[in-house]
Amino acid sequence: MNGQPAYGFVEGDEGSERISRLLLKPPHGTEDDVEDLPSKRTEPLRLSEAHLLAPVEPSKIICVGRNYREHAAELGNEVPAEPLLFFKPPSSLLGVGAPIRRPKLSQRVDHEGELGVIIRRKCYKLGSDVDVRPYILGYTCVNDVTARDLQNKDGQWTRAKGFDTFCPVGPIVTDELDPWTGVEVQTEVNQELRQQGNTRDFIFTLDVLIRYVSQVMTLYPGDLIATGTPKGVGPLHASDVVRIKVQGVGTLANPVEDE
Repeated sequence: MNGQPAYGFVEGDEGSERISRLLLKPPHGTEDDVEDLPSKRTEPLRLSEAHLLAPVEPSKIICVGRNYREHAAELGNEVPAEPLLFFKPPSSLLGVGAPIRRPKLSQRVDHEGELGVIIRRKCYKLGSDVDVRPYILGYTCVNDVTARDLQNKDGQWTRAKGFDTFCPVGPIVTDELDPWTGVEVQTEVNQELRQQGNTRDFIFTLDVLIRYVSQVMTLYPGDLIATGTPKGVGPLHASDVVRIKVQGVGTLANPVEDE
């Protein structure tokens, strides 16, 4: 609002959603429900007219590689014995509807649709008997965009995963979602179904992932964990529109353009 980023409540029915209240503090890092956070009224703004930024401000983005057996197999990789972790920088974040840029350095840029998990409470070295659910603020759609040729060339994944615009995220839901019993994850490119998986097929379940990460590093409110992609990853080209759909969350849609 007024040229400054802000968090707002979206109200109204589909097709007539509007923002009429602004939060006075970020929704993460609190024990309160989002509806209970202090806010102020503002001139109503149609959601369709708002410039949406990435709805998270993580200190870090932790990604899980090869968390579906069939995805590991399609790239010729072994199933990992322990969670395979890597980072994407916060500078790679991108909001709903903003363009993914294919960098000149890469000849093969792929989509990877995933369920994202947002941390609610600071945690470190969670025990095996600790319930991870109170540490989860909500869930979101993530596109772990990857320069596949650079990933194969480098061995290390930082460059291939870290370009600006390579982490589209959104929307967020804080309602109860149960990845343990199964949540559908799909990717469409130009309305063609490319990926379809279910979180019940995770190699490492969400509680295992959060505890595993917490043994290494402190997780802070707002941190984002991308939980892995199902089989069907494939290339993106300029003028494509890629949509990540997560059951119970919504759709993350982004056009693609060349740098």
